[in-house]
Amino acid sequence: MDSLSTASGPEARTRAASWLAKAGLRPTRQRRTLALLLKGDGRDRHVTAESLHDAARSAGDPVSLATVYNTLRSFTEAGLMAEITVDGARSYYDTRVEDHPHFYWEADGRLTDAPRDSVRIEQLPDAPEGTEICKVDVVIRLRSR
Repeated sequence: MDSLSTASGPEARTRAASWLAKAGLRPTRQRRTLALLLKGDGRDRHVTAESLHDAARSAGDPVSLATVYNTLRSFTEAGLMAEITVDGARSYYDTRVEDHPHFYWEADGRLTDAPRDSVRIEQLPDAPEGTEICKVDVVIRLRSR
């Protein structure tokens, strides 16, 4: 996982509040806390609910794990984050929401961005009748030789 923001000054709080406001989300204490960790320094990152929960506890602002899951779901539904499922057991959340590929590092369970220009999808199958393709996730799994 990417290290989470430790920025806590006025600029970081303003950045986190603006991030919530652009999606029209009410800035509850828990949302402000998690937004500050995710976007306080302005960088994009990949997190799991567990890593975000641990970061909030380490920052001295305890939030329940259930609240973290609910907040990540709200952030995703509001378009602030994208959920990437690597396997059936674990989801990662990305603050960079435009379509882009990812590397999944199997040895340490880390997700990082892959170079966007190096992946070309030339053709997709037709969607079954009554459906449309809404997103294509590309996760390239890596392991040491």
